[in-house]
Amino acid sequence: MIVGIDLGTTNSLISYLKEGVPTAIPNANGYYLTPSVVSIDDANTVLVGATARERLYKHSGATVASFKRLMGTSQVVKLGKKSFTPEELSALVLRALKADAEAFLGEPINEVIISVPAYFNDAQRKATKVAGELAGLTVKRLINEPTAAALFHGIQDRDIEAKFLIFDLGGGTFDVSILEKFDGIMEVRATGGDSFLGGDDFTKVLVDLFSQKAKLTDAQLEDSALMATVRFAADEAKRSLSEQEAVNMDVKLNNEIHGITIRQDEYELACKPLLERLRAPIERALRDARLRSADLDEVVMVGGATRMPLVRKLVSQLFGRLPARYVDPDQTIALGAAVCAGLIARDTNFDEVVLTDVCPHSLGTAVSEEDGRGGWINDIFLPIIERNTVVPASRVKSLYTLIDNQKKLAVDIYQGESRKCSNNVLLGKIEVPIPPRPAGEVAINVRYTYDVNGILDVDVEVEKTDISKNLVIKKLAGEVSEEEIARRRTELAALKVHPRDQEQNRVVIERGNRLYEQFLGREREQVGRLIDTFNQALETQEPKIITEARKNFANGLNALERGEVW
Repeated sequence: MIVGIDLGTTNSLISYLKEGVPTAIPNANGYYLTPSVVSIDDANTVLVGATARERLYKHSGATVASFKRLMGTSQVVKLGKKSFTPEELSALVLRALKADAEAFLGEPINEVIISVPAYFNDAQRKATKVAGELAGLTVKRLINEPTAAALFHGIQDRDIEAKFLIFDLGGGTFDVSILEKFDGIMEVRATGGDSFLGGDDFTKVLVDLFSQKAKLTDAQLEDSALMATVRFAADEAKRSLSEQEAVNMDVKLNNEIHGITIRQDEYELACKPLLERLRAPIERALRDARLRSADLDEVVMVGGATRMPLVRKLVSQLFGRLPARYVDPDQTIALGAAVCAGLIARDTNFDEVVLTDVCPHSLGTAVSEEDGRGGWINDIFLPIIERNTVVPASRVKSLYTLIDNQKKLAVDIYQGESRKCSNNVLLGKIEVPIPPRPAGEVAINVRYTYDVNGILDVDVEVEKTDISKNLVIKKLAGEVSEEEIARRRTELAALKVHPRDQEQNRVVIERGNRLYEQFLGREREQVGRLIDTFNQALETQEPKIITEARKNFANGLNALERGEVW
């Protein structure tokens, strides 16, 4: 069985095909969304998911979230005494999802489709593939997130022909894709986005507003534990602003609760720069697809951050219509990944569905151009396959020598959009020997062939000779050897991971500890009594007693957060 995974910045989700229907798989706590958070406790136990998220408030130095934004970088995250790369942190989340799916389905899970932002570059995609391998999974394909969402959207009314735009705003990334559906074909016309724009940035706006209004000092702004508390309150306030005109952010400073009111209108004004950043990729995708907003039959919003009223308002203004929105936009991408798994596995339910995709970034090489004064300008990017070209695609360009009696020619392979190659991503290099002749008399043909699996095949041929060279760049294969993968998997497997059957208990305990820190006076005493009662139930080691106690514990915490007497 091939499953689909949405490896998100804020939350992750795994899904499968149940009798041809994409279906989400619940985790050990019974929820579909698993927070993409990792923590290390005092016993060096690795915690993943809801338990780890609860520790963000109190144990910010040993807990990390939003590490998806670090994928493809060499940055190392230190948690307690251990250090992790971004792909290792992602592997821990994937491993937890894998365990949940195996427990739910009762069979091993080895093959997977993982969704990635459409605007992820080569390095980020490689890191995602490595994360899957470290988790013990065979990654059959990486699918662009908006393409996955479009697949799920398209199979609902597969007989209807339409052009539609997928607006995907998650916790850390923004993607937009324009697709056309006709005769059972889902054709991606254009993609765009911003790999560093998402719900986290809208949360940061609230953090900054609180910091300004509460007049936090430089020392307080550098206090990681305090700022973790402010971010937690900001995240809660952001959700409340989806339904209220104003919210209070309550944070304990110097043993006193400070309440700051944030109004919807001032929040929207502060978010204006972020909204402008959302607008630009949409306009570029429309230009690339050679469409106007009026040509679209529907705008589909997916991703948890699309719940924000200011985002829905922006989309309504841009397109002059109310966007379509799923009941749970968090699940759409994972369910679409399951559909992709069905296509790869040749599930008969999708025999009539054909998916085409596009190259998300331009691919080209470095050249020199005359400067008009007898000299040359170097480091110029020559696109060979331009972004949003439907794949598979094959394109060729002819290049010529610059120097007399040149003996070799180097073809540097780049991915990106910048005019200067040094601002793009270097994927590889081919050097070919050439016959020594006057400048401009030796020509080479450079052919790029790019397929739907992200593999770039580069052929270089020297005209009028039998000289040729080839380089295959496996975009999804990564540059990590099998031995290195095996070594790092062994290291991750050796970590002491908290038993999954105790996950439900750790979640409520960490939540209780967080609320004990937040509350004062009578409410704090009540939380303390609830914690003591639950600990006594745990000592019995009786599942029925613990289950009932956990339910009472959670109900008590819910009531206290609502301001009710318990």
